[in-house]
Amino acid sequence: MQFEKAIDANLKMLQTRVKQSVKTMKHSARASAGALLFGFCAAAGAQTATPSASPSASPLATPSAPQSSPAPKVDMGDFKIDLTEVSIGRFNEYAARKGIQTEAERSGGGFEYVMGWQKRKGWHWRAPFGTPGQPDEPAVHIKWAEARAFCQDAGGDLPSKAQWQRAAYTEQRADPPAPFVKGKTYAYPTGDTGEGANVKGAADGWERHAPVGRTRAGVNGLYDMGANAWEWLLDNQGATHLTGGGSWWYGPSQMRLEGMQYKPEDVYVVYIGFRCVY
Repeated sequence: MQFEKAIDANLKMLQTRVKQSVKTMKHSARASAGALLFGFCAAAGAQTATPSASPSASPLATPSAPQSSPAPKVDMGDFKIDLTEVSIGRFNEYAARKGIQTEAERSGGGFEYVMGWQKRKGWHWRAPFGTPGQPDEPAVHIKWAEARAFCQDAGGDLPSKAQWQRAAYTEQRADPPAPFVKGKTYAYPTGDTGEGANVKGAADGWERHAPVGRTRAGVNGLYDMGANAWEWLLDNQGATHLTGGGSWWYGPSQMRLEGMQYKPEDVYVVYIGFRCVY
């Protein structure tokens, strides 16, 4: 009888200890989960508050992203012009907000010139060369009408030839840094020569297009008005529209005023981007 009582007492003691252990384990699990959740939220908050300076760490905006802050502009007196070509990141915010797809996306890809125009599957503004581009790369594979719609949504328009020409070649800053001189008209958007632009070949540091704002600043402090990517302009001849500046596929000669070219307004190729005036 005493033996049975002893067993009952030991069982009750064991049950009590098991219950206490279970409670302790549940408490510890809740604490660990809370700590993990707090750490995740804190890390996410830190990433939102302080974006990484590295382009490779900057994800493209999601469809719920708000409209971006105004892009840097250069004041030309009677109009303002974007400091750089429109970037993938900037175009992404617009496309997500408006819910649009470009012709290059809908048709399966844009074009590259290799012994004639070749359609490249998966090449479009999000992936200029078939793999995802960085947010600071220029937005290319954009038709003329698509570029103009972007600029109008931003409160501006594509530049006219007269606007683009004045901004690209004639220095208008009151006190420009050397070697630029106020009032002087230059042969190239980079100055007296094409040096400093991203032209054909990798000698300048980029085999293809460069991220916006990474080459040498030129006349009026603008970037890539010469080379890197052709830029759509308002002026037209029928169903063709003027492009200025040349691209990374050409040498410096296409950067000159006489190097401008009319192109079909419905083309979307890896060599053509744009910027806006306001």
